[in-house]
Amino acid sequence: MKTATVFNHAGGAGKTSVVRDVGYEFARRGARTLLIDLDPQANLTSWLGLREVPLEDTIFSVITERRPLPKPREAHGLHVVPSHVQLAMAEALVLGQPGAHYRLAKALEAVRDQYDLVLVDSPPSIGQLAIIGAGAADHLIVPIPTRAKGLDALPGLNNSLDLYRQLQPDLSVALYIPTMFDSRRNHDNYVLDLFRQHLSPISDPLPERAAVWVESNMAGEPVGAFKPGSAAYQDVQRLTDQVAAALNLEWC
Repeated sequence: MKTATVFNHAGGAGKTSVVRDVGYEFARRGARTLLIDLDPQANLTSWLGLREVPLEDTIFSVITERRPLPKPREAHGLHVVPSHVQLAMAEALVLGQPGAHYRLAKALEAVRDQYDLVLVDSPPSIGQLAIIGAGAADHLIVPIPTRAKGLDALPGLNNSLDLYRQLQPDLSVALYIPTMFDSRRNHDNYVLDLFRQHLSPISDPLPERAAVWVESNMAGEPVGAFKPGSAAYQDVQRLTDQVAAALNLEWC
């Protein structure tokens, strides 16, 4: 089992879409895939069509009381540990507790034989939940938009990575993913070129196809289930190939 936490401390980078849609594609290809929604905004949860999730079905008790993972929900061939807005309370409860940052990692050890891949959707912050997500990871995957906000986020992103490596010295970024790319915009091309100069390893850019993404989110379905013949799904399939290579998932 490999665990990859999809992280960017700034919001609006496309991390939840990457977790949902790449995760769906891995599952479609036969990988036993678990998604963990660590973000109290619970977008991954709702974008998979999961509603009215009680707090006890989240990782709340895992990180506050050292309990095992709750039984995952099933959605679109995926196993999902959903989120809840009150998951945010966990940050205050674990602050200063020795070993709290590794509780998710320890809980995942108990299900190591049940999954090939775990993808964690980290919250857009540098708080305790994000640190717990990094503490559970073998690798990080970092989506970053080809916009001014993507450039502006780089210093904070690097500071976050330095913090995480204090917890896990061997933690590495398996892949940077340029997102929201529009080749018609000179600015996007300029930013992408800068990313390619300074970030490695880096995937091909994930094009912006806003209509399909928004509609699939509202439907609570991955793009591959919602519009399997779409260009957006072809983008996801190509990205999944690159994520598989970055994580050395030869069976995908």
